[in-house]
Amino acid sequence: MSKKRILLAGESWVSTATHIKGFDQFSTVTYHTGADAFLDALKDSPYDLTFMPAHEAQRSFPQTLEALAPFDAVILSDLGANTLLLHPDTWIHSKPTPNRLRLLRDYVGNGGGLLMFGGYYSFQGINGGARYRRTPVEDTLPVSCLPIDDRVEVPEGFKPVVTGPADHPILKGLGTDWPLLLGFNEVELKPGAEVLATASSDYGALPLLVTGHYGRGRTLAWTSDIGPHWLPPEFCRWDGFARIWTQAIAWAVKDV
Repeated sequence: MSKKRILLAGESWVSTATHIKGFDQFSTVTYHTGADAFLDALKDSPYDLTFMPAHEAQRSFPQTLEALAPFDAVILSDLGANTLLLHPDTWIHSKPTPNRLRLLRDYVGNGGGLLMFGGYYSFQGINGGARYRRTPVEDTLPVSCLPIDDRVEVPEGFKPVVTGPADHPILKGLGTDWPLLLGFNEVELKPGAEVLATASSDYGALPLLVTGHYGRGRTLAWTSDIGPHWLPPEFCRWDGFARIWTQAIAWAVKDV
């Protein structure tokens, strides 16, 4: 039997640096990906993951329901709403193009799975720049975005608090002693959402792992990261690392 297909969009960025050595200076450009540990952990999973880095997603993210149909679930991770709204044909050439946020809402309503993972350009994001508040994507999620910069930086680390039942399909076999995290996006719960884990009480027991439904589809919000910097190496080495993501995807695509 063929594997179910999952599209992961986001988790890449480019940084520039200026190096000054006395009178002289030079610049460098570095390309980064933040999903390496995640992709490695799922390489032997029952799912076929397609990784579409952020710079490719602006042009190549599907523009029709027919193009999205081969995927059983979509993961948006550290990918701001503008990347999906501003296809180069619109941004550069002033041509109308499909609204891919509305497309995702229709995709979920028709039975697709949608997972949003946290980061500087997830939910509302740094300086409010991710801008998913009051969008069609927010309509589908089990949480609402804040109208402001929603980052909660926790440099000392916090322990996730598991609040869902141990036999929940996503939590099965994970126990309650999870490694530290270094931050998350603050969100608000929608009615009917199921909270499976929260931040520690020091940070208001804010939502960390939440599930919900929209139309015929399932949606999930993980408000911390799947890579640097909110997710330390110890979390990636946790024996539950592959299990939690495999089980989260299985839930989203209705395998459980």
